[in-house]
Amino acid sequence: MLPRGFHARPFAHRALHGPGRPENSRSAIDAAMTAGYGIEIDLQLSSDGQAVVFHDYALDRLTDARGPVRQRSAQDLAAIQLRDSDEGIPTLSQVLDQVAGAVPLLIEIKDQDGALGPAIGPLEEAAAACLTDYPGPVAVMSFNPFSVARMGQLLPDLPRGLTTCAFDKADWPTVPQERLDALRPMPDLETLGADFISHQWDDLTNPAVQAAKARGLRVFCWTIRSDTQQAEALANGADQVTFEGYMA
Repeated sequence: MLPRGFHARPFAHRALHGPGRPENSRSAIDAAMTAGYGIEIDLQLSSDGQAVVFHDYALDRLTDARGPVRQRSAQDLAAIQLRDSDEGIPTLSQVLDQVAGAVPLLIEIKDQDGALGPAIGPLEEAAAACLTDYPGPVAVMSFNPFSVARMGQLLPDLPRGLTTCAFDKADWPTVPQERLDALRPMPDLETLGADFISHQWDDLTNPAVQAAKARGLRVFCWTIRSDTQQAEALANGADQVTFEGYMA
């Protein structure tokens, strides 16, 4: 079951990033805590098997380095500066020490299979090792049901959910069409023991979302970028929003 704090406040998407505070950075996390928001972060895997807080699979967009995150050690990633800052890429362990239960954390485990399939495990195990004794309100989620299932095996009492969307092929070029078709109706929610979904905000009228809500799952949504979108999402059944680019 999700901790109470998850219902009370919006979540800053990739923390409260902005000028001088890159997404998923420790300065953006500090800003979100100061403002009293929950924090959504993303995990990727380093070459030495550590969970690092970074959204993209490659370093190119957010740093001056190039190539896959997964080909660098956590120590090397810490030395790579995020653009518009003097910060490196933090590990999950460092971020958990920083937040220390002050606000809720919503952690997305990025798909490591490439096709939302079963080739997962090391990132989930690294995340679980960090989260085992974490005392604060936290939940994990992923687009990949296999990842969510693995987290349920590793930490059965940890709240978990599915990140979901319309699964349009244009948004998922590496995923076979039949896999997208299978995921769209969210058939795995019950078997995964999911407590929530985090769904694409402009697809909340999707019957699968409404069915999940009717079964008692909480509905979060991503990514809201204005007051108008926030109002529309809440009117369409979202229980809470993940936002960026404005103060929710």
